[in-house]
Amino acid sequence: MWRDHTLIVVALCLSFIKLLMKNTYRSTDYEVHRNWLAITHSLPLDKWYTDTTSEWTLDYPPFFAWFEFTLSWFAPLFDPMMVKVNKLNYVSEASVLFQRLSVICADFLYLYAVYQFCMTCVVKRVGVSNRPAIINNSNLAIGVCLMTNFGLFIVDHIHFQYNGLLFGILLLSITAMYQANHMTAALHFATLLNFKHIYLYMAPAYGIYLLRIYCFSSSQKDGSVLWSSFSIKRFLGLAGLVVSIFGTSFGPFIYFGQLGQVLSRLFPFKRGLCHAYWAPNFWAIYNMADKLLYIAGRKLDLISVSNHSASMTGGLVQEFEHAVLPSVTPVATLLLTVTFMLPTLIHLWLNPSGPRTFIRSLVICAFTSFMFGWHVHEKAILLVTIPLTLLSIDSDDYCRHFIFLSVVSHVSLFPLIYTQFEQPILFAGFGAYTLYLLSTLPHLLPQSADKKSQWAFSRLEKGYMFGLLLVMLYYSVGHSLMGLNETLPFLPLLLMSVYTSIGISYTYVGLYSTILSHRMLKKIVSGKRKVKAQ
Repeated sequence: MWRDHTLIVVALCLSFIKLLMKNTYRSTDYEVHRNWLAITHSLPLDKWYTDTTSEWTLDYPPFFAWFEFTLSWFAPLFDPMMVKVNKLNYVSEASVLFQRLSVICADFLYLYAVYQFCMTCVVKRVGVSNRPAIINNSNLAIGVCLMTNFGLFIVDHIHFQYNGLLFGILLLSITAMYQANHMTAALHFATLLNFKHIYLYMAPAYGIYLLRIYCFSSSQKDGSVLWSSFSIKRFLGLAGLVVSIFGTSFGPFIYFGQLGQVLSRLFPFKRGLCHAYWAPNFWAIYNMADKLLYIAGRKLDLISVSNHSASMTGGLVQEFEHAVLPSVTPVATLLLTVTFMLPTLIHLWLNPSGPRTFIRSLVICAFTSFMFGWHVHEKAILLVTIPLTLLSIDSDDYCRHFIFLSVVSHVSLFPLIYTQFEQPILFAGFGAYTLYLLSTLPHLLPQSADKKSQWAFSRLEKGYMFGLLLVMLYYSVGHSLMGLNETLPFLPLLLMSVYTSIGISYTYVGLYSTILSHRMLKKIVSGKRKVKAQ
């Protein structure tokens, strides 16, 4: 019972800390969501996805629009002016307080989902004796890691978004999957997709696992698929559930003849391959390689003058062509994403040996989409780090991958908060979270002998971490001290993006190799379908 109380206390303390962030930096996402409050409150339903009064048009799926609509009825109690469509870039102390409080209150779904998962699904394990329970108990450790995820904290409670609400729905779905409540899991995930469509990154893992586990039965002999065991009733029930959720969400806009308009808002391919600050993925490395080849070609008089390469680093959200390497299209990113997803999806189909196998595939699907997707935001790395937390004490490899990725990905989010006042918060919060990971997770691994040496970072990883520290120092103070702000204003962002993309790419390859070991790949190639025990 004390464990239950500990997580509740952590949740309440964390909520109080979030309250202290009320007057910290807020991004343009504050105005985005304020405008959505105004749109859904002041305009009729058929105008929600057509209004262009503000540049921050509504571009989330309908369930999130209804969430904003619900909030908009409470907003006038704080400040009636904040729900006026024509009040562009409106800010008041009361409006900021309301929106900050709305994120904190929405976060309680996430805190509840973490509590439910940790109390029912985490394998109970106690580490070294004579240590405080909060760092010596698996239920508490995973719960604290999830609740205090530093990336989620700065994105939602400083930068300003509602990701906690969305990850709460995701964790409720995963919890239902662990409990073999497959229809409930599908219900939650279909609902989530209609809140924010970025979770399509995870949809292939859900589709394959639910089809294989829920709609098929396996023989007891070798785990192979018995096609005669396919249940049309279960399949239709599952499909009917998903269709009904999407029908409820998009139905009114289909009635208004606006389905195409809504979809064009959800998938704006004209925004270009990369965001203004390159997400630290494969395309950051690709863009940098193109830039270096362009510079080398100019020096050697092999390439004529072009503005394309310069536009990549101009801090603008737009389409551009690469100067030397082949330019990338949305179709190309889709093909790459699907290609790199296939091994984990095949493995999931052949080895549906429990919810942990599903989580592994879920993580890889999200990671692959982050690495190769079109116009990926740097914040999307949270779709990898939060589910990966659930695997962090499964083995030495998962522990090392999770801690390494957490460090690199959190540093990659620093450019979101560039104001001086928040810098101590960033470094203190990042340091505290990293210290908690290092002092807790390695001691909860299932092995009993010499845990530290088994999970420890390699020399290569330690060298990279040292380089990451230098990049952080250059980004924070070095560039300004060298007087390069005027001549090379985007160099710190460029360096941060490319360097962290190397670390994240390294983790992607290592994590994929861990999940799909050589032995597992041989089984896929040879067609063997024996289910490996968890």
